[in-house]
Amino acid sequence: MTTGQVKNLCETSRTKLKEAIAKMELFLNHYSLPQLLTENDPAMDEFYRGYLSDTRHLLVFCEVAYEKLGVSLRRPNFNEDFAERTLYDVYHNCVNGFFYPKNECYSEDGRYAYTGQDAIRFRKKPSREARNLTIELSKIFEELREDLSYYETDYMTQRRMQGERV
Repeated sequence: MTTGQVKNLCETSRTKLKEAIAKMELFLNHYSLPQLLTENDPAMDEFYRGYLSDTRHLLVFCEVAYEKLGVSLRRPNFNEDFAERTLYDVYHNCVNGFFYPKNECYSEDGRYAYTGQDAIRFRKKPSREARNLTIELSKIFEELREDLSYYETDYMTQRRMQGERV
């Protein structure tokens, strides 16, 4: 990739992360475990604990990546290696963090990706707010995944071929 392409990718990724961060912060600042639980159901309690935990972790990864992209873009001399490493981190920490959450409260079902339906399937039926957040985030992270697919394998392969330890 040319330096201009990498810089442009940093800018668009940063914009998308900013949008995702705003949505997660709004949700986490307005909803807590007691607000999400409508009935005394231990299975739903476990579900929401995992969901909130995964969302908080994802928020932190996104904020760190957002800041790193900002640093990369603000430098007087654009450091392409630093920017590419940051884009790699965005893919592996943020995009994968969203699509493969630790607590598996939801998952992506690829069979629905081409039908125009939501590809996210929940383990338990969440509140409308939690569902809406996840669906909105899935659109953002799907775009990021498409934009950064190069960094899934090619970036690391290129670094290894250059003799770098990754």
